[in-house]
Amino acid sequence: MRIPQNTWPVNQPPPNNPDTLCSFDYFSHFFSPSLQMFLAALSFAYFSKALSGSYMKSTITQLERRFDIPSYLIGVIDGSFEMGNLLVIAFVSYFGAKLHRPKIIAMGCVLMSLGTFLIAMPHFIIGRYNVQTSARESFNSTAKFPPCPATSPEFTEADDRSSILPSAGCERESSVSMWAYVFLGNVLRGIGETPVQPLGISYIDDYARPENAALYIGCVQTISIIGPVIGYLLGSLCAKIYVDIGYVDMETITITPGDARWVGAWWLGYLIAGTITLTSAVPFWFLPKSLPVPVEKHDASCTPEQTRFIKDSPSAMEIILLDPLTEFVPALKSLLGSPVYIIYLCVTIIQFNSLIGMVTYKPKYIEQHYGQSASKANFLMGMINIPAVALGMFSGGVVMKKFKLGIMGAAKFAFGTSLLGYFLSLFFLAMGCDNAKVAGITMSYTGVEGLSYHERALFSECNSGCLCSGKDWDPVCGENGITYVSACLAGLTRVSTGMFCDSSRYTNLTASLGHCPIRDSCDRMFPYFLFLSVITSFIISLGGTPGFVLLIRCIKPELKSLALGVHTLATRTLAGIPAPIYFGAIIDTTCLKWGNTKCGGRGACRIYNTTAYRMVYLGLTLGLRTVAFFLCILGFALLQRYVRQEEKTALANGDVEVESDSLRKEEGNSVLHCDKFVCALNCRETRL
Repeated sequence: MRIPQNTWPVNQPPPNNPDTLCSFDYFSHFFSPSLQMFLAALSFAYFSKALSGSYMKSTITQLERRFDIPSYLIGVIDGSFEMGNLLVIAFVSYFGAKLHRPKIIAMGCVLMSLGTFLIAMPHFIIGRYNVQTSARESFNSTAKFPPCPATSPEFTEADDRSSILPSAGCERESSVSMWAYVFLGNVLRGIGETPVQPLGISYIDDYARPENAALYIGCVQTISIIGPVIGYLLGSLCAKIYVDIGYVDMETITITPGDARWVGAWWLGYLIAGTITLTSAVPFWFLPKSLPVPVEKHDASCTPEQTRFIKDSPSAMEIILLDPLTEFVPALKSLLGSPVYIIYLCVTIIQFNSLIGMVTYKPKYIEQHYGQSASKANFLMGMINIPAVALGMFSGGVVMKKFKLGIMGAAKFAFGTSLLGYFLSLFFLAMGCDNAKVAGITMSYTGVEGLSYHERALFSECNSGCLCSGKDWDPVCGENGITYVSACLAGLTRVSTGMFCDSSRYTNLTASLGHCPIRDSCDRMFPYFLFLSVITSFIISLGGTPGFVLLIRCIKPELKSLALGVHTLATRTLAGIPAPIYFGAIIDTTCLKWGNTKCGGRGACRIYNTTAYRMVYLGLTLGLRTVAFFLCILGFALLQRYVRQEEKTALANGDVEVESDSLRKEEGNSVLHCDKFVCALNCRETRL
């Protein structure tokens, strides 16, 4: 039996004794158990951080309603995760790569769990959730006051005074904004997540065989997709549970999960996600700092001392005492001097703006546009969209390995899949639903359709005999299929067994609590929307793994970890932070009816102009991707020039046969000369 040469450590000769073939050392090196353990631990860490991140996005409507804040402020909270990354990402990526990478990742997981627990804290200190009602208060009242009371001077004076004076608890909520805890917790999550991706991916690429690195990265990212699946399913489950479950009598809660004021048990999912994230830190404490380096990544003429220079990297104290200007600044200058890397950054930043904005508000889009509950929207995201993305990313890694795509092949494949998904996404613009029929907002009380952004449009002759407030949102559905903002504005004067009777001068109708159901035409359109969403998600994600591998193959090996860190820093700073904010601000412009806080300020939006929502949401998403495609044309020209230059360099160094073939088969960074290793030693650099 012959031992494969490419599986034995380069500083040890293969054993000649046949008895050694069955030894533990041989099989441990052959199967690389430590690398497998690291892959499993990193996959679990990716899973846990993806779970808590997706759960955050699944709760945006719950947080809006619980804290009475608009969408743009939710965007600020969502972007605070990237703000935490911004604080430490560059230095963690560069200097952390020289330290004990597994233990740094472990510390990051602990910080993520603490941040997740902090997000849930406001629930336990803010008090019970009070639903703003008008007619329902009279319905639950033993005195049975009518929803449309008779006009009297005493009532008018009291009503005016109540609209001016803040309600109880206003001063307390004004002095301490509870959503600030969610903001700070998300910042802490961002700081903790910082080392996971750059240090984890570079660790795999260092110690995996070149032909397997792309598949391993694809597997890690594919397994991490399970996190969003569980996260959205957890969000769906918690959205069905009332926020104060266990503290209130559920029989007294008259609103349903489909109501615009319903708030689910958002805090429960954060406690679960925090526990899982804390558990993911455990395996990294027991993993080694370095592993045997595969033979393919070294030149055969190099000595064992040169090829295993990773062990000779400086200690943690030496790194801390080193002058950053002698290492970090020159490396950063060299990295940013690469035109291919710069154009890659620009394209991915724009693509990430489109992706992050779309994903953040997609559940809300499903709720508002197709009339689905938050629970169902999260369930569909977790069970339909996310698995399609996972399958696409895994398939992209398999394609890279099977067809041995080079740098240009990976770029063309990623561009082609993105372009095809773009054309398919254009069909979403045609899959629209009409606005819901709401009297005084989307149509007049006489049945004439037309939008109104003014509160005075809520009043008409049919409710002129009532002292109604235009600020209430307590919808009732008339049997004529029209939704009224409140029972009072519908002109209802009597409550009987939960039904309201209309005694206006126009007609006598009954009304039921809540919105009227969406139209049948919109119900029929929704399955087509889901089908197209799955197809486009799969096709676009096919290019995810090839595009990521392209990033780490078009730069110098010693700059790999820094390149990943700067890429993460740039995308999160210029996409992760601003995208949810300006997407939310633009969505807020389509709001037709705002809620009110206890202090009389503007709260969360109750109903949107669905047509305008669709156009700004999809239009902004597709517009950003259009700009990115134009930049890709320039990127292809720069990438072709880069490949030709690398081939000429290989010819000049006398390694024509090896280096040229490596560049075409994605192994251009696999073989290094001894002089590069000596230079790395002199510069005290760890190859990443």
